[in-house]
Amino acid sequence: MCLMVPGKISKIERDTVIVNYGSEKRKAKIIDKGYKKGDYVLVQGGIVVEKVPEQEAKEALKCLQGFV
Repeated sequence: MCLMVPGKISKIERDTVIVNYGSEKRKAKIIDKGYKKGDYVLVQGGIVVEKVPEQEAKEALKCLQGFV
């Protein structure tokens, strides 16, 4: 089973973003347009697959505290 944790985009350069997970930052590729700095996203296999509404992302992160 794979757990996808929302992260916040902290930087965008062309088709690459830096996603901040709090304890670490990772690079991911974006295929679709429409992402901006500050968006919460889910990444699978190094590719941004979905934008997550901010409130939903914060609730998920709160639930995951202590587990990841």
